[in-house]
Amino acid sequence: MKIKYLGHSCFQVSTAGKTLIIDPFISANEQASHIDLKSLQADYVLLSHGHQDHILDAEAICKNTGAKIISNYEIVMWYKEKGIEGHPMNPGGNWDFDFGRVKLVNAIHSSSFPDGSYAGNPVGFVISNKEATFYFSGDTALTMDMQLIPKTSQKLDFAILCLGDNFTMDYKDALIASDFIECNKIIACHYDTFGWIEVNKAEIISAFEAENKEIIFMDISEEQKF
Repeated sequence: MKIKYLGHSCFQVSTAGKTLIIDPFISANEQASHIDLKSLQADYVLLSHGHQDHILDAEAICKNTGAKIISNYEIVMWYKEKGIEGHPMNPGGNWDFDFGRVKLVNAIHSSSFPDGSYAGNPVGFVISNKEATFYFSGDTALTMDMQLIPKTSQKLDFAILCLGDNFTMDYKDALIASDFIECNKIIACHYDTFGWIEVNKAEIISAFEAENKEIIFMDISEEQKF
């Protein structure tokens, strides 16, 4: 399984012969201005909630590639009206796709479309197949529901956690979250894109090392194999 960071909370996952893009916010992210949106490949686009900084480029990617949306019911139906097919789910549900199993889990956050309309409940994803199992938190506060993840899913090989504070968890809550999900290898997301979520990477790395945990800050366009 290969993970490529496309900035903010956007990742491209190559696994089981398929390509997934999670929460695409690229074209309006100055830090990702070198990424050519039209060159991206995708079979599926997974959306954790309806905020613009997570869905901005979903329509363009799907129309360029024929990718299908995987998200909650409201988001999938919203894109269906735009002529984009998808698979609707809701928290607690599982589905076996051709790349592996997806489980939607709770996230504590708000969620609305750019026009202000209701975008359903925000979610995180647990994605698993023979290559690896990982948790993508989406935008969320620390929640006790995270303790259910190791009870209901395969053991996590890594997790992608938001930690930019202000709108989501900070790194101290992300450390607690790593205990709840029983995972010590964490990829950071949702930080430094704009002023309200700037972080001190050195401080965070030291805090994770003190707990014998690994925190990974990927450069934009960097790819790692898990």
